[in-house]
Amino acid sequence: MHLKVTLPTKILVDQPVTKVIAEAENGAFCLLPRHVDYVTALAPGILMFDSPDGQTHVLAVDSGLLVKQGDGVLVATRHAIQGQDLQSLRELVDQQFRILDDQERQTRSSLAKLEASMARLFLNLS
Repeated sequence: MHLKVTLPTKILVDQPVTKVIAEAENGAFCLLPRHVDYVTALAPGILMFDSPDGQTHVLAVDSGLLVKQGDGVLVATRHAIQGQDLQSLRELVDQQFRILDDQERQTRSSLAKLEASMARLFLNLS
């Protein structure tokens, strides 16, 4: 099989694989080379795949879509992080969440300032 994991800005994975394990809303599943064609919405979680040399790779993926057609497996998601193993992946995800939390906090603060400024302008119009 050939796995391609796409993000809005880049292709994260594009390589041959022997097995893909992912998680949908109704539970985890495994795709092997002769698996029937399949489409599902992915739940946020871990996507694992084995390369032909026997190595297991792990990705943390946000919600997305998985399409298996013929020998191709396409995963489209907004966010994904690749790690060497589950422990390093956990650390990377924790780090990314801290960065996103900081960005959200800054955005909320800027939005609150903008709303307060707009409210003052409306009060001055009266």
